[in-house]
Amino acid sequence: MLWTNKMLLYVVFLSVLLVVSGHDVCPCERPELCQPIRGEREFEVFVFDVGGKTWKSYNWSMVTTVAAFGKYDTDLMCFAHSKGARVVLKGDIHVPYMVDQANRTAWIKEQVRLAKKQFMDGINIDIEQAVADGSPEYYALTALVNETTEAFHKEIPGSQVSFDVAWSPNCIDKRCYDYVSIAKSCDLLFVMSYDEQSQITGDCIAMANAPLNQTLKAYDDYLDLKISSMKLVMGVPWYGYDYPCVNLSQEGTCYIPKVPFRGAPCSDAAGTQKPYKWIMKQLSSPTSSGRLWDDVQKAPYFYYKDETGQTHQVWYDDPQSLVPKADYVMAKGLRGIGMWNGNILDYSDDPVARQQTTLMWNALLGSKMG
Repeated sequence: MLWTNKMLLYVVFLSVLLVVSGHDVCPCERPELCQPIRGEREFEVFVFDVGGKTWKSYNWSMVTTVAAFGKYDTDLMCFAHSKGARVVLKGDIHVPYMVDQANRTAWIKEQVRLAKKQFMDGINIDIEQAVADGSPEYYALTALVNETTEAFHKEIPGSQVSFDVAWSPNCIDKRCYDYVSIAKSCDLLFVMSYDEQSQITGDCIAMANAPLNQTLKAYDDYLDLKISSMKLVMGVPWYGYDYPCVNLSQEGTCYIPKVPFRGAPCSDAAGTQKPYKWIMKQLSSPTSSGRLWDDVQKAPYFYYKDETGQTHQVWYDDPQSLVPKADYVMAKGLRGIGMWNGNILDYSDDPVARQQTTLMWNALLGSKMG
């Protein structure tokens, strides 16, 4: 009985120690897999994962960082660590809330606690809210990134802090951030080179999600700010937009409903985001026009008719449109490339789907994989 009580006291003591240290018991088969990933990779392949188990089918010979935007998955953490890849938290906070220093400190403390508890390797700060240039929020956001990076680097040595930015530094979607200071503060900027039609100021027409020239010009703009190329990760879309055409011109221009967004009269919100696996299936449907190519925007698209007879135009990215973007990453010496999101390819055993999926992963490394 005495031995049992001693054991019970020991277990309670051990539990208290674990709680105090902020760690749970390591859930991995090998305890060393709960250690933070410290080594730097020469080239980042940054994957957003939104949950489920499709991560098992990722090309793990390429993946370096997984931003876990879905439910926390210990199996994913253990497996990623076994491959030398980081798993980082999603960090989001209401912009006005963080103007108060005490609120920022409390938020950062909680993120560090959570990362330690879950044996994670950093945080991806995803704040896509409007911020006015020179406002209290403008300075608070910069302070948040700086303070978060300092805390993570101190508490989890070798950890990575990344910050998601719009496809262009030119106040896109009224996100007027201090990009230069933020880039200096954190380890990398993930540039979301998609949703580039979020503010349509001209004709309300369907266009490419990430037209090549527009996309690359925006990176030149980031680099012109003297932001180091080694701080920039190019984000590419593995999804497209399905637009119902209000009117279709003889030349094939698809006029879309007017859906305003942050000061612009029209936006891609008139369409519906569709994953690559859906696009590939729809492309081969009997009502589809088949794959077409726009040589100005350097992007594929197609038409189809729905069950009501309405014509839709779908714009997306595929290996042909992605490879020139990846080639730019290599040519300019950017930190890496990544996608939103890793889950939305077809990872089934269907031979055609497997080939399509392999080509999409390979496209991240540009024409050298072609």
